[in-house]
Amino acid sequence: MMFESSRLRWEMNVASVQKLNSQSEKQDSNEQDSNEPSSALPRVTAIVGYSSGFVCSAGPGTVCLFEKIEEEDQYKKIKDIKIPPEAFSNYDSSAEQQEISTLCISPSEETLAACTDHGQIYSIHLSIVELEKGDHAHFEYLSQSFHSSIITGLSTCIRKPLIATCSLDRSVRIWNFETNELEIYKEFQEEAYSIALHPTGLYILVGFSDKLRFMTLLIDDIRTLKEFTVRSCRECVFSHGGHLFAAVNGNVINIYSTTTFEEVLNLKGHNEKVRAVAFSADDSCLVSCGMDGAVYEWNTLSGTRESDSVLKTCSYTGVTLSPDAKTFFAVGTDCTLKEIQDCQIVREVASGDVVYTTVAMSRSGRGLFIGTSTGAVRAIKYPLPIQNAWLEYQAHAGPVTKMVITFDDQFLLTVSEDGCLFIWKIIDKEGQGLKREKELTYAEEILVTKSDLEEKNKMILDLNRTVDELQEDIKHQLSLKDMTYKEKINELIEKCHQQISSLNAEKKVLQTEKEKQQAAHVKALSEILEKHDKELQDIESNNNQKLMLEYEKYHELQLKLHSIQKECEQQLHSMEESKTRALEEMMQSYEAKLKDKTKQLNQFQVESQQQVREFEEYIKQEEVDADIEIHEIRMKYEQNLREEKKASAMLKVELDTTTKSFHGLQKEIDNRNLEIEKLKQELQKLQSVIKSLENDITGLKETIQKKDGNIQDKENSIYDLKKKNSTLNKAIDVMNHTAELMEEEIAPKDDLIKELKEQMQEMEVELKDFHKMNTQLELKIDELNLKLKTKDKEIHKELKKVKDFGVLVQRFKADLHMCVECIQDPQKLKENIRELYKCYVQPSDVVEKVAVHTDIQRENSKQREHYEKIITTLKNQLSRDANVFQANNTKLMKDNVFLMKEINDLRQELRTVRMQLHNYESQSNFNKNIKGSAKTRGAASAGRTVLMTQENSEEAEKIIQLQRLEIHRLKQEIFSQIPSSRTKLPPLTN
Repeated sequence: MMFESSRLRWEMNVASVQKLNSQSEKQDSNEQDSNEPSSALPRVTAIVGYSSGFVCSAGPGTVCLFEKIEEEDQYKKIKDIKIPPEAFSNYDSSAEQQEISTLCISPSEETLAACTDHGQIYSIHLSIVELEKGDHAHFEYLSQSFHSSIITGLSTCIRKPLIATCSLDRSVRIWNFETNELEIYKEFQEEAYSIALHPTGLYILVGFSDKLRFMTLLIDDIRTLKEFTVRSCRECVFSHGGHLFAAVNGNVINIYSTTTFEEVLNLKGHNEKVRAVAFSADDSCLVSCGMDGAVYEWNTLSGTRESDSVLKTCSYTGVTLSPDAKTFFAVGTDCTLKEIQDCQIVREVASGDVVYTTVAMSRSGRGLFIGTSTGAVRAIKYPLPIQNAWLEYQAHAGPVTKMVITFDDQFLLTVSEDGCLFIWKIIDKEGQGLKREKELTYAEEILVTKSDLEEKNKMILDLNRTVDELQEDIKHQLSLKDMTYKEKINELIEKCHQQISSLNAEKKVLQTEKEKQQAAHVKALSEILEKHDKELQDIESNNNQKLMLEYEKYHELQLKLHSIQKECEQQLHSMEESKTRALEEMMQSYEAKLKDKTKQLNQFQVESQQQVREFEEYIKQEEVDADIEIHEIRMKYEQNLREEKKASAMLKVELDTTTKSFHGLQKEIDNRNLEIEKLKQELQKLQSVIKSLENDITGLKETIQKKDGNIQDKENSIYDLKKKNSTLNKAIDVMNHTAELMEEEIAPKDDLIKELKEQMQEMEVELKDFHKMNTQLELKIDELNLKLKTKDKEIHKELKKVKDFGVLVQRFKADLHMCVECIQDPQKLKENIRELYKCYVQPSDVVEKVAVHTDIQRENSKQREHYEKIITTLKNQLSRDANVFQANNTKLMKDNVFLMKEINDLRQELRTVRMQLHNYESQSNFNKNIKGSAKTRGAASAGRTVLMTQENSEEAEKIIQLQRLEIHRLKQEIFSQIPSSRTKLPPLTN
């Protein structure tokens, strides 16, 4: 394919053209503003009118909408429209402080467009502005946001149709050249000087004023992964394989690894700043050019300089390589394109006093593209022609800063100091795109962080749960509705049957009455017919007499007519004869006069020829005056036409307002439906809370039952201890001779019994506290039930309001239908619409609606806070109760362990006592003499011990009976205080 016959066609977004126009207007406005004195008040920088008023700017970031007051030559401000803050900015942006340079309204007067001094274009729908509540409305981007300053960096990747740009406006933007849309945008605190996209399109390098940052491109964000200490990096580039990247640090080129982020090479050789860097297709070499007029070729494996070309009279600004990496093309300040091979300049192509700023070569090696300082783009064939021949296309308003060709040679991308990104399509002489060697399929994978994925999965699970719950609730509600509807249908069927039976009875009664009335009517009809026949005969006789008289009169009148006609014919004949005579006389007289007049005409023709010459000049003057008069009349009629057009436009606007009001009413109906759905959701939430509280009450009841079981176990243990005490008392009676020793052992056991009594009293106190807690929780549950009832009443009121509103809407539809019938008559339509407005819209309605919404929101917020406080207090109480029950359980366990130890000790003592008894029986012969004295002493001591044990056992039985009575009373109080609605306390959690 010959490149001479090929053309370059560029396809540009409409928004960028509008942006360029806005910037040119911005320059003019800035020149004018520089001459004017500065003032603190907001300036009107743009104004535009439409049929019902006008729109003007009022300071930075604000536009005021004015409408004409009816029957007065005055205007009233309706609303302020403001520029919203940047959505993707992490810092305080200057979006709200933009000065509006131009305003424009569409011919249909539906949309308003605004252009700012930062090169941004916003739009808003005027009908939305009128319907929005509040004093302020907000613009939206017409297409997307653009750079507002010089674009310093440009890059593209292989695996995705992405373009990365950075600018001095501290923003980095990722564009899609297939859809021509902005995909990701982020603002930073520092200015960005250079940018590079990884070949996979998943990573990005950005050179800021303080650091070079390696970032990841996520689905909706740009996050830094690694920072390098390279200040003011004006140039950075990834290798074609993506395993290396080069960053310029003044006059030094640093090459890093993308996997380890370690510095692989440090290329030093330039004496001044490096302006451009490019990798070869196989990444084996790297070419750089700088302000010192040097073009160097570096080996990326060893870091050695393989070739160089130095021309100190030129400072290079751009360099590119051929596909085979054997020839280099460099541009600079000497207005020439240089072809370098084997360290020598083979050929130079002069630009014609235009400075070349950047250069790019296609992967096929068939053509070169050069950017100039005037904003034009030139296409030159390769090999370079002997004569200076190129195709030039003017696009940018400033010098081209960067230029890149996509990997498939389909698009050329250029950026400039005017802040515009242009996407050019490369086509051949037949107007088709260049043929691709292989069809390139773009990847669709996107990076997402694990935390974001987990959050989204949680959100999905929560939403699925809510959906399931809602489905169950809906099914339950549907079943309930089916039941109610079936009951209503049965009732209606019964009513219908009753009504049918009553109607049948009434029908029989009416049939009998009908038969009676029919007989009466037949008699009356016969009488009436007889009377009618008699009256007809009388009327016919009278009419015949009258007709005879009228016929005689008619005959007399006919005779008179014949006589009058004869007289008229005679008079006409005489009149015609007199007229013929007079005509002949008149003809003779006029012929004589004609002869005289012809003579006079000949004389006057001679005189007229002389007068024509005199009057020609006079006619010219008269024509000028007539033109002036015609112009004035035309102006008057044009004014009348304008007034009529304005009147018709006003009628159209009134029609639009009625339609808008109708749409507004429909939106209000939708909002009310949404509020009803929200209230239903809150009701469901409250029902779920009540269910949880009922579950808690059941848990507390179970704990109370467990406590009762524990108390019964304690009573059983006490009963067992009593039995053991009785056995011990019997053993004491037998062991009279060891009375003194046993008395010394009983004293510590009495102390233990006192301690157990104290523990029992503590347990009773704890039971009382627990019952108090139960009563408090039951009171709170009653409060919640009352609040639920109030909520139900409010919901019923809202449903009534919705029904009333539906009736009003039906009435309004009927009235609107009546108005539409008068659509051909504008005056009637206008009057009907005014009557509609007076009937359905009142000035208090808007304020009341706003107040109602605010009151509902306040009540909802108060109730939410109240329920949240109740829930927190219940949780705290549950935690406290859990701690108390844990402590009680630990105490009971300790007591059980202590009692088991005592039982074991007593068993051992019993064994020892039995052994001693056996020994005593064997020594009975030895102690016969002492037996009498021992008996007396033993009887006295036994009597004392029996009395002591009887007193202790009686006291213990009294205490146990009192405790049982108190437990029974507390149980009765608990069951009496449990409400009939079967509410439940929260469960005790360990």
